[in-house]
Amino acid sequence: MAQNHDATEAFRGRSVVSTADFSKDEILALLDAARAFDRYHDGPVWTPQPPELQGRVLGTLFFEASTRTRLSFESAMLRLGGSVLGFADARISSLSKGESLVDTIKVVEGYCDAIVLRHPREGAARLAAETAHIPVINGGDGSNQHPTQTFLDLYTIREAAGRLDGLKVGFMGDLRYGRTVHSLTEALMHFDVDLKFIGPENLSLPQELREHLAAHGRSGVEVEHLQDAGDLDVLYMTRIQAERFPDPMDYERVRHAYRVDRAALEPFGEKLKILHPLPRVNEVAHDVDDLPGALYFRQSRNGVIVRMALLHLILGGALPGRGDA
Repeated sequence: MAQNHDATEAFRGRSVVSTADFSKDEILALLDAARAFDRYHDGPVWTPQPPELQGRVLGTLFFEASTRTRLSFESAMLRLGGSVLGFADARISSLSKGESLVDTIKVVEGYCDAIVLRHPREGAARLAAETAHIPVINGGDGSNQHPTQTFLDLYTIREAAGRLDGLKVGFMGDLRYGRTVHSLTEALMHFDVDLKFIGPENLSLPQELREHLAAHGRSGVEVEHLQDAGDLDVLYMTRIQAERFPDPMDYERVRHAYRVDRAALEPFGEKLKILHPLPRVNEVAHDVDDLPGALYFRQSRNGVIVRMALLHLILGGALPGRGDA
């Protein structure tokens, strides 16, 4: 598949804060680039990758818990021949002494070539990107955005379904605080998809996102129960996020309300693709794992592939097999 050279070059030296900052052509260029890296991954085995980013350093600043995002970024950078520094616990950073985020960014940018930031405050990634003179990649800012998760979600869907246009996509669970829902919904506005949102009323889409959909001439069907969603090609599950609830009692009222098992998914047939950004708690039963459409562990592995491609594009590495990915 030929690469869109202009769209690919648009990533060089660029911060990644929100999916809304990227055009359809740019998103597709990244997905095509990721496919070029897929050849280095065969199930659990990775074949050696030329050290295109040797000498480059990635800073990982995680002020909020993470497993997949942090480790997949670190794996991606190491597989590209670069190195990684940073922290996974803000308590061991100078913020515990009262240092501001702005000062932390100004210090850390002197040590590395790009920064991945996860922060519990919405807008923190945008502030960091406006502060730094090197690229900042948003690894999740509160309940706002998680753009690199969206890129790997799109990659997983396209590789499994063979397309992005013409799909019926349902989001189920925490629609209000789920930043992965917000990011992926933004990106899917570029494609011809039917959007369906399944969740309790007190966890429905934020009004701002609902208005954004309407402004782009898009609308999504909102229902409270999976059986009311109609036909689906993709079901994107999210956990109910206790850490986002201002009132713990509100969480307790809905924590067990949205759960799927094999029996609940049988009416949708084998064509249904089931995604989840993980971690899961109890919202997807373990008997779903063996269904042919259960993609969440492949989705997690794809995080390395997509983040390898993204780091390559941002830091100026040469794409393997340009033009035949």
